Amino acid sequence: MDPIQLLVLALVQGITEFLPISSSAHLILVPVITGWQDQGLAFDIAVHLGTLLAVVGYFRARVARLVVAGIKAPFTRERDADGRLAWLLVLATIPVGLAGLLFKDVVETTLRGPLVIAAASIGFGLLLWWSDRGGGGTRDEDSLDWRDALFIGLFQAIALIPGTSRSGITMTAALLLRLDRVAAARFSFLLSIPVIVLSGLLQVYDLIAAGDASGLGRPRVRDAVRGPRGLGVHPSVPALHRAPGYDAIRCLSGRARRGPDPRVRVLGGRPRRDWT
Repeated sequence: MDPIQLLVLALVQGITEFLPISSSAHLILVPVITGWQDQGLAFDIAVHLGTLLAVVGYFRARVARLVVAGIKAPFTRERDADGRLAWLLVLATIPVGLAGLLFKDVVETTLRGPLVIAAASIGFGLLLWWSDRGGGGTRDEDSLDWRDALFIGLFQAIALIPGTSRSGITMTAALLLRLDRVAAARFSFLLSIPVIVLSGLLQVYDLIAAGDASGLGRPRVRDAVRGPRGLGVHPSVPALHRAPGYDAIRCLSGRARRGPDPRVRVLGGRPRRDWT
């Protein structure tokens, strides 16, 4: 892969992944506009790793608490908010996991056209605006129950349609449930972690299967992921993706806290302590 193409695609993915605009749509449209070849599975795996590093790094304290509490929850009778939230995140991930397995071929072929991307971007963008028109509700993520988590999870499955932002559609669902903007954005970001892990594992499986099917074998697949041999993905791709992804989370967190006033500068500065 050409270094300029690598840099542009990594930055595009990093910036768009956590903002309420579709990162998958941008990764489809950039090669169409520029005439570049498709980036391939190895690149997708690399940017998913960068995405994971960004969100886990930003929410590292909260993620650590959720993991520990989630593991303890089945073995204790004490009600713990973090343990409960951890399992609600798992529940909310199930719909998109099942939908991805069932409709993977359709999503990767029939729905990858520019018209689908345009219609989904406009339609679900308007839906996000409509759900946020009142400024959100008063609930936080600790008030969610299993029905709420499943509702958000079903909305998240819609994000398989290219042009539909995963963060945008899950924040839309959360706002419809009357979560406030900060809680809606925070739950959406935390929900991205299991989804990214599952998606990355599926892509690794596809890459290995493709390598074995063509007679390349596992060493060839390993080289493709490591780069610069094979599919040509350089090890710096996750790092290139992590920085803009981290800044995108910080930008949207500031936007959620301060409201929609366009005069407010949301870039820069440290996030508030209670955000994570």
